Parts: sequence; structure tokens; C-alpha cells
Amino acid sequence: MNDADARVATAAMLIRRPVAEVFEAFVDPAVTSRFWFSRGSGRLEPGKTVTWHWEPYHASAEVLVKAVEPHARIEIEWSAYGNSTTVEWRFTARPDGATFVSITNAGFRGDGAEITRQAVSSTEGFTIVLAGAKAWLEHRLALNLVWDRFPGGAPTV
Repeated sequence: MNDADARVATAAMLIRRPVAEVFEAFVDPAVTSRFWFSRGSGRLEPGKTVTWHWEPYHASAEVLVKAVEPHARIEIEWSAYGNSTTVEWRFTARPDGATFVSITNAGFRGDGAEITRQAVSSTEGFTIVLAGAKAWLEHRLALNLVWDRFPGGAPTV
């Protein structure tokens, strides 16, 4: 891995549901709250700022929606690790009716070790989110993965 690779976090997962349903799960906080955050202040719409809350952790994040391309792409900017980073979701419909979702988080700052720590943490987090989304969308199972990741409370970042 070179320095450029360490500055980007990636996660991806096949979800066996139609692209429209998978895409909607990430733009509609009523659905996203089944597998990621506790609640969101609104749907993701270009130019809109929404707030996502993780109530068990007493945490929230302001999210600026940069782009929403229906059934294809979402791009947001949010504060992670004290700095603004960009997160992009890509949704690829497959011939079998499933959807491949890939997430990239970029823009980490700090020295090399700090950037690597942030990228690894983000990769872990988005992998957990995708696993939770898969369980919810395919089987209607709420696995509580985000809440169970830190049973003693979220660490400070």
C-alpha cells in the first residue's frame, strides 16, 4: 500500500435487492436508521444539510449532500476525525436483480500514521454499515452491528 492508498477508505458489498430499493435505503433516514444511525433529520437531497444521530453513543454528524444521482451515486461531505471528508456511494445494478454497493471515504488529514488509522477505522465502519444494510434489505434482520461494535460506548476520535 502506498501513501495515496492509505488516504482512501473503501468498502463494498453485494446486496441481493433491486438497485432502487438499495439506493432508497441510503437516502431515506427511516430505512437507514434500521442499520446505521438512530435517526436523520431528512432525506438526502443535493445541496441539503442533514443531521444524523447515533443516540446510544450521544453522537451526531452534520452531512452536506453534494450529489444524488438516483439509483447510481450519492456524495456527501461530513466531519470525521475533526476534519471534513468526502464519502461517495456507488450503486451498480446487476443482471440478476442484485445491487453492488461500493463506498469510498477520502480526504483524511494528519501525519501518515494518523491518516492510516482514520482510513482503517472508516473502512471498518462502512463495512459494518454494508453488512447491516445487507441483513436488513435481504432478510429484514436488524443485527444492531453499529451498536454492538462498541458496547462500552464509542471511543473518542
